[in-house]
Amino acid sequence: MFSKACEYGIRACVVVALNSLNGKRVSLKEISLAIDSPEAYTAKILQKLVKHRLIYSVQGVQGGFEMVTVNLKKIMLENIVEAIDGNAEFSLCVLGLKACSEVNPCPAHKKYKHIKNDFKNMIKTTSVFEMVTDLREGRAFLKID
Repeated sequence: MFSKACEYGIRACVVVALNSLNGKRVSLKEISLAIDSPEAYTAKILQKLVKHRLIYSVQGVQGGFEMVTVNLKKIMLENIVEAIDGNAEFSLCVLGLKACSEVNPCPAHKKYKHIKNDFKNMIKTTSVFEMVTDLREGRAFLKID
């Protein structure tokens, strides 16, 4: 459902948030290892997240990436998706048609519109804090070793 870049962006935010809650900044190398993404690709994704002020980059010896922990409940999956992919993703046809709507529906439109609405609702209501909490409490994971 997400682009590969968006998947990595979500994972990166979770890694950065988890470290931020522990009072630690995390390096590009640490993030790329934690999310199984090449460093150069991860750097481009992190640039977008920094540009949208979802994460912050601190330069220097004690530098790295961090998030403002009091904002973690306000940062929703939707914010990350929009930072990485824009909001066009939400209006795309499931079959890839250019003009799919209630007036000109594709063959899957009628059934898929409900799934799309549920998906939109999920990303609007799922916070980074919620994902980190599930991770910390062992109800979720980012990597299978």
